[in-house]
Amino acid sequence: KPPHSYVSLISMAILESEAKKMILADIYNYIMTKFPYYNNQDKAWKNSIRHNLSLNECFIKNGRAENGKGNYWSIHPACLEDFSKGDF
Repeated sequence: KPPHSYVSLISMAILESEAKKMILADIYNYIMTKFPYYNNQDKAWKNSIRHNLSLNECFIKNGRAENGKGNYWSIHPACLEDFSKGDF
C-alpha cells in the first residue's frame, strides 16, 4: 500500500493537473494510474476519497463539470502553499 494519506493522494492529483482542479472520476483515474495498488482493491478507497473531499476544509468545489455531472474540486487557497510544498 502506498505510504500516502488520502488527503495527500487527492492533493497530488489536483496539483499535478493543468487547471489545478479535477472532477472526481479524474481524481480516481490519477490515483489508479500513479498507484496501481488501487486497481486491485475493493472500492472502499473510493468512498474514502469522497469522504475526504466532502469533509476536509482544504478541498473546495470549484464549479460544475462541463457535462453538468458533478463538480470540479480544487485546493482551498489557504492550504495551497503548504500542499505545494508536500505538507499535507
